[in-house]
Formats: sequence, structure tokens, C-alpha cells
Amino acid sequence: MRPTPQLLLPTSQREPLFTTHGIVAANFVLDISKIWDTHTGEMLYSLRHNHIVRAVAYPPDNSDLIATGGMEKKLRVFDLAELSAAYPGSPATIPADAGFEIGEGIHTSSIKFICWTNDPNTIITAADKTIRWLDLPTRGCIRTEVLDGEIGSCEMVSLAPEYSASSDIGGGKSVLAVAAGKTAYFWGGDRAMDRLKSITLPYTIASVGIDLKGRKIVVGEEPGTWAKVIHYDEEVELDVHKGHHGPIWSIAFSPDGKLYATGSEDGTIKLWKNCEGFYGLWQGVAERTTE
Repeated sequence: MRPTPQLLLPTSQREPLFTTHGIVAANFVLDISKIWDTHTGEMLYSLRHNHIVRAVAYPPDNSDLIATGGMEKKLRVFDLAELSAAYPGSPATIPADAGFEIGEGIHTSSIKFICWTNDPNTIITAADKTIRWLDLPTRGCIRTEVLDGEIGSCEMVSLAPEYSASSDIGGGKSVLAVAAGKTAYFWGGDRAMDRLKSITLPYTIASVGIDLKGRKIVVGEEPGTWAKVIHYDEEVELDVHKGHHGPIWSIAFSPDGKLYATGSEDGTIKLWKNCEGFYGLWQGVAERTTE
């Protein structure tokens, strides 16, 4: 029996979150995270919080666990398999205190991003200038790093298994990519605790994405509207993408690494080809973008 693809809607999240079996997390309003069945459009759960939700995450094993965080300054994990029995209804309304808090009292500012690592027992949060690694079994914080500036983006990046290789950045595993101040940071390993590299630029960046196979990064300037492509190893600028009319808050690569998207405050998402020859709508002559 295949898992039920679901749609999770938190508050104030800038970009959708996709998992490998059709689960999507996207924007909503106020203090409610809503979970939908993407096959039927039925709303399954409504997770009530006490303040605005800014981030959600699913574990890599696609279980029924969902992590949420935001302006409550609390990282909560909900076990939907257990809670669905305790809170019947369609949709089931689940209160905030039904989730268990991880790292109680350690977050002193709003949680902007949550990343679940390859190790399902390790969750990462980004708040203000601080990255925290939290352990699910003990519910404690196991590591903290204060970065050089306000965190603009924090994402786990990976290729689909059939496209990944040991020669990729991160050795074929997921890489944590973080933009903070003027620096792009990268961590690898099962728990994303191994610092791979940091690249400091002459300008502040709002976001960063990484091409694991092509060994490039893409950053969004702040303030600014351009996306800049930079060589990961040589740290030299390779290209500049223009076309947005607002800051670029999110950059994401496709599972095959041959396409990436930039999401801007101007309300548009632009797709950029990251390979030679034909790909999708592109004809293999000049590089183009599409919205």
C-alpha cells in the first residue's frame, strides 16, 4: 500500500517543501499548519499553534512525523499516526501541546528554517544567526554554531539516488546549505555536522543553492535582484542571471541537477537550465529561463 501524499500548509513559509513521495509543504496564514491529501484535495489535519508558524519539515524516511517551528520559539514534532486516533474528525484539529517539544527553552528567537537530516534522529533549526542540531531521542541540543550574519536561507540539498555519485560535493549524500550575512556555509555527513566549506563574498546574500555534481553554487544578492553563479572550488563568478524585480529568497535544484529555480519577492519563480543540449522546453541552443 503506497503512502498517502499529503500537502502541509504552515504560516509564512516562503517556499514549498517537497518530499520523495509527493508530500508538499507550502504557505498559509496565521498560526495553523494544514495537511492535505494531494490526490483527493481533502484536508486531513489542522495543527493549531499559539503563534505564527514559519517552517515545517518531514523526516527522510517519510514517516508520520512532522516538525514545526516559528514565532513561538519552539520546535515541535507531531506524530500524526498516534494523534489521528486521539483527535478524530475530518479534518482532525490537533492542538499545539499535542506535539512534543525538542530542545525546550533553547530557542531565543523565531525559528525561520527546519531541516531534517539523513539521520532521522537529527533535526536542524535556523534562528537569527544560529544553527542548532537537535537529537530526537533525547530531545536535547547536541551542537550550536553562531554564524557571521542573519540567516537568509537554510536547506538540505540532494540529488536523486540514480544521479548521485561519490565524486559529488558531499560524497553522494545530502548537503546542508546556509546563507548568512556575506557567507555561504556547507555541511555534509549523515547528520550534516561535517563542515565542508564556507565561501565569503563581497556582498550580502539572501539565499544559496548548490549544484552538487557540477560543483557550483547560486546565490541571491541582498539588497539586489540578481542571481550569481559561482564555482564551488575556485570561488570565481561564472555567470549572472537577471530578470527578477525583488530579492531572491529561495534557490532549489531539481532531483537530476539539470534545472534550478529561483523564487523572488516579486512573486515569480524562474527556471534556469543547468545542462548542455535539450532539456524540457529548452531547445539546446541558448540558455533561457521560463516563469
